[in-house]
Amino acid sequence: MTSHKPPERKKSAAKTAAILNGARQEFLANGYAATSMDRVAASASVSKATVYSHFNDKSSLFAALIQQLAEDKFKANSFDPRDERTMKGNPRDVLSQLAKEVLDEATCDPQFCEFMRLIIGESGRFPELSRPYIENVAKPLIDGLTRYLASCRELTLSDPEASARTFMGTLIYFVMLQRVLGGATLMPMESDRMITTLVDLIVPST
Repeated sequence: MTSHKPPERKKSAAKTAAILNGARQEFLANGYAATSMDRVAASASVSKATVYSHFNDKSSLFAALIQQLAEDKFKANSFDPRDERTMKGNPRDVLSQLAKEVLDEATCDPQFCEFMRLIIGESGRFPELSRPYIENVAKPLIDGLTRYLASCRELTLSDPEASARTFMGTLIYFVMLQRVLGGATLMPMESDRMITTLVDLIVPST
């Protein structure tokens, strides 16, 4: 007799994707506090029981959504902090490309900025919101960049981790100020100008 297990697994994966998509819409439209599992279920066109069969609670659903967004970003970029094969090449080229991809992502993916607003705006009341971002986005990027900078002996950096945090922190602040807070009209700056200056701090031009 033919087994029906493979179709069941595909159906489960499809429902997981539908739930995550529904959760994304609800979190971005209503914020974390106002989003309920009932609203997510309705948006995903599944039952509330189905949502709970995939995710234990709202915080685990939010964490899974941030993890999915991180996975999508790392797959789309040439610099994957989890894969040392992507951390090769001339430091100026690698850092310039990484900076460009981070800023391009923020420009081309408005959801990134919306999630940053959500996390920052509501993490005071819900501290658990920041953990998925730190674990799945910030920490992998900083750890990967730290390993890369430490491997570049020619840079003679006294503290590769502090340098990595300075580099990424500058990029994130640029995104926050220009995109999230809308400072692009009040304090405009070309991204290429900022990238060149930032890379010069880590790899002095000769």
